[in-house]
Amino acid sequence: MPDEKTDVVSDVLETLRFKTLLFGRFELGAPWALRLPRKANASFYVVARGGLRLQVEGLVEPVFVSAGDVVLLPRAPAHVLDDGTRKVPRDFIPQQQLRASSGTAARLGGPGAATTLITGCFQFGVDPTHPLLRAFPSIIHLSTQESGRTPLLAATVQLLSAETAAPGPGSALVLGRLADVLLVQALRAQSLLARAGEAGWRALADPTVGNALALMHEQPGTPWTVERLASAVGLSRSGFAARFHSLVGETPLNYLSNWRMTRSARWLHESDDSLEAIAERAGYKSAPAFSKAFKRRWGVGPGAYRRASTPGEPLLAPIAP
Repeated sequence: MPDEKTDVVSDVLETLRFKTLLFGRFELGAPWALRLPRKANASFYVVARGGLRLQVEGLVEPVFVSAGDVVLLPRAPAHVLDDGTRKVPRDFIPQQQLRASSGTAARLGGPGAATTLITGCFQFGVDPTHPLLRAFPSIIHLSTQESGRTPLLAATVQLLSAETAAPGPGSALVLGRLADVLLVQALRAQSLLARAGEAGWRALADPTVGNALALMHEQPGTPWTVERLASAVGLSRSGFAARFHSLVGETPLNYLSNWRMTRSARWLHESDDSLEAIAERAGYKSAPAFSKAFKRRWGVGPGAYRRASTPGEPLLAPIAP
């Protein structure tokens, strides 16, 4: 067992290399309504003032969001935002008008009560199919008014509001870091709800499977077997395998193989290490064996992957299983 258990959430986020793609600040006067199409990237909203109603595609009931709240849409489904005063939203603010007003103090909508909305979205550089990301619900609603919510969320919202209201030199960097904090807070909120039954999140709270995940993340190159992992966490082979699959959503060795490939993609992207060195670090006995596994996961060989990866740009997506 590691002396200090690896923080799996931090390791996942660090390896997946998410980044904020854009920020917008909008002053919306009632009556107003926005219709947003399905997107490829996770979207988030921060209500700095006022309130709104959110209707997400596939969900029957709307979500009412108040000042200080944060909403994350991990899979960015189509959705409608409005001021909540109309039974059927209509007269949507055009997308081109939104784009033209992003980041400005321009007021959109009508002359009624104002809502200040801050928007952004996340893009993951590698493997958005990781079990923790797949386990996200359609919507995560974080309220600063909830009992037990730490003051950190309210502080983050206040900082985002202040920075978007009066941007200065370095604002893009500041806003990106604050967005990082918001995503981590969403992850923490999900881990606290682990008892609700989501595969992936319950695994982190489970003492045996959580320790096994920490071992695989800390030592991806170790020649792990199901037996060896089971022994390390004090379970029988069959008991561990069943428990892991139930909580994570896939077998231990499938998780390990995918995680090795995800880590390898980062190593190829960020280092000049040879394929032999990366193969050894990822737990493969030879570069050819590593290359075969890598191509099976990503659809291209490691050499082509490295040549196609541009610093600072998102990497190639995994091929469909």
